[in-house]
Amino acid sequence: MLRTALRRNAGAMTWGTVLMGMYQAGETAFPIALGLIVEHTLRDRSLGSLALSIAALAVIITTVSLSWRFGMRILQKANTTEAHRWRVQVAACGLQPVARDVDLKSGEVLTIATEDADQTADIIEVVPLLISSLVAVLIAAVALGMASVHLGLLVIVGTIAILSVLSVMSRRIGTSTREQQARVARAGAKVADLIVGLRPLHGFGGNHAAFLSYRKVSTEAKSQAITVARVNGAYAGAALALNALLAAAVTLTAGWLAFNSRITIGELVMAVGLAQFIMEPLRLFSEMPKYVMIARASAERMALVLAAPAVMTPGTERLSAGGDLEIDSVRYGSLRELKFHVSAGEFVAIAAYQPRAAADLTSILAMNVPPDAYEGVVRVGGRETGELSIEAVREHLLVNPYDGEIFAGTLRTNIDPAGAGRMISEAVEASMLTDVVALHREGLDHGVRDRGANLSGGQRQRLSLARALAADADILVLRDPTTAVDAVTEQLIARNIAKLRRNRTTIVITSSPALLDVADRVLVLDGGVITADDTHRNLLTADENYRLAVAR
Repeated sequence: MLRTALRRNAGAMTWGTVLMGMYQAGETAFPIALGLIVEHTLRDRSLGSLALSIAALAVIITTVSLSWRFGMRILQKANTTEAHRWRVQVAACGLQPVARDVDLKSGEVLTIATEDADQTADIIEVVPLLISSLVAVLIAAVALGMASVHLGLLVIVGTIAILSVLSVMSRRIGTSTREQQARVARAGAKVADLIVGLRPLHGFGGNHAAFLSYRKVSTEAKSQAITVARVNGAYAGAALALNALLAAAVTLTAGWLAFNSRITIGELVMAVGLAQFIMEPLRLFSEMPKYVMIARASAERMALVLAAPAVMTPGTERLSAGGDLEIDSVRYGSLRELKFHVSAGEFVAIAAYQPRAAADLTSILAMNVPPDAYEGVVRVGGRETGELSIEAVREHLLVNPYDGEIFAGTLRTNIDPAGAGRMISEAVEASMLTDVVALHREGLDHGVRDRGANLSGGQRQRLSLARALAADADILVLRDPTTAVDAVTEQLIARNIAKLRRNRTTIVITSSPALLDVADRVLVLDGGVITADDTHRNLLTADENYRLAVAR
């Protein structure tokens, strides 16, 4: 993954390296120029030499300023773009429910798609800065070596010694960072779980236990963060101390050589200036192993998602518009040899006596369960789902769960996320969302908070239903779309759905008498199999169990 990032940003990194190399070369040239100025001033004592020297310093300063500005602009743009690419790639895996077999919760995937993506992309800046710092150290070593071989060798040997010590310490940073990232991700996953289950927790008074559970994982993450900070502090302190020792050694050695007349006063000024300057590129140079280890640790975590084996290999076939739905001898979870057929354009209601059976059937139809994970076959438009791509199934078969997610945005963007603009008004009327729209001056542009926090349960459910209806799918599956609305509204919604979906294949998994009554026929799902197939009113008359199950 790191090699991939470096390869596809080679052009930006090349220009960034050149410009940052110019920056470091200019920084190095400044004390060298000062030494030469002192040398020539003491010897020539002319205003012309002084003016030329000032002009040379101005060129160096301008080069340093512009090369840093444009070099960092190129590198940071490439860094940001690369992080975006990784985020999109991780998100694409997370948004395909059956595409990857990875033992990570949604909160952990979120952390990987944000923090780890950013830290992996940092390699784009690390390599050019490493090379440019090396350029500065080499220029300083050559310049000092021309004044005295002892000074040049001292810089080279000292740099190698510093990097050897710090490379050992950087391994500890990589190990600690991996553990910290894992614990932070677990804490993020716990938060996501708690947010999803917040209302049920309130219902049975589990708030305190949930808080203690989160506090435990958060404390573990905090402890590991302190450990990482301690290791980073030790690394930074060691790097600073070693760099300072090398600078002091260069300064003292130059002073001793000047005292013994082995170098000139100008060379002494240059050596002292380089000793002070060299601490900055040495600091950058010595920090690079740490950032490489952090980027590597983050890349390894992203690989958990990106390199995870596929749960299934989707087919490549496409579907034509329209079509029917067939469940043929499906065995999965609570379902036992489940068989039924819904013709194209038919409105069928399924009365599931056991909630688990309704959930299992919904998961299979929504392609949350790969075809090879259950026995039997599901056919859409006469084609087995295993032969079709997930995208092809999604285009023709839409499954809207009873707990459909509401996103931060507006009523309009929740109903029509793609911005297609089709059937919005029809969907609003059919779902009886008109009163919510009329309540607000902004109408459909009224703001909605994350997870619909500023909407009631019934409003959230109707908004989710409006989104499903506006999609105008060839085959629409709704599960319990009216459980949070009153009886009168439920009656109106049922009639509206039947009217709007006329001649469109519609399946409603429900126990609502209103929805059961408007269906062309009702399938009774009991014990994992279909036990009855008739109209709602005929079943009320002939089936006592059905009457007891759905009568309100």
